[in-house]
Amino acid sequence: MGLFAIADLHFAFSVDKPMDIFGENWKNHSQRIIESWKELVTEEDTVLLPGDLSWGMRIDEAAADLDVIYNLPGRKILLGGNHDYWWKSSSKLEARYPGMRFLKNDFDRYEDWAVCGTRGWLCPNDVRFTEQDKKIYEREQVRLKLSLDAAMRSGAEKIILMMHFPPMNDKKEDSAFTELFKEYPIEKVVYGHLHGAASHATAFEGERYGITYELIAADYIDFRPKRIL
Repeated sequence: MGLFAIADLHFAFSVDKPMDIFGENWKNHSQRIIESWKELVTEEDTVLLPGDLSWGMRIDEAAADLDVIYNLPGRKILLGGNHDYWWKSSSKLEARYPGMRFLKNDFDRYEDWAVCGTRGWLCPNDVRFTEQDKKIYEREQVRLKLSLDAAMRSGAEKIILMMHFPPMNDKKEDSAFTELFKEYPIEKVVYGHLHGAASHATAFEGERYGITYELIAADYIDFRPKRIL
């Protein structure tokens, strides 16, 4: 069994939202993701999906995209992104899509790993960080702690953390998120949200304080789920 990850599917099977307006590399991106997924992932594998999954605003619009994800191979653990407005109730989504895990303020498991996560938000930076950003940033710290504490109560000894937003700013500086990471047995962090070469260049990848970071935004990994374990 393998563990894969890919963020920012940006599926739009029932709404008009072509992604190739953001660059030629996004042309036919949905089909490319589906084909590579079927090539790489088996039913015994697990796939982490940290956010921006569907352009649908409501569940009736997102259903076509979630149906596609549901029918792809493997077990899926999903996390909401800043564009996933259709995500209102995790329990209702899990009832509709049995076997798919819609993670929010809690955790799941992959083999002997705990899988935790929260959406995250912009980290303090020199360009734009408003009072509203500060409120959301602090709220996401609370949600992250809820997820991590739930895992620890279960006896977790090692954690994979997924976030939608990067846990550092564009200067790759530490944040309240990365400070919180130090309090838990987190060994790997995966995240998305960043698109295009300029944004990709701001991503931190590699090891810091014993934690390995990987950017798994779809366009960064060539629209192919990346095996991380």
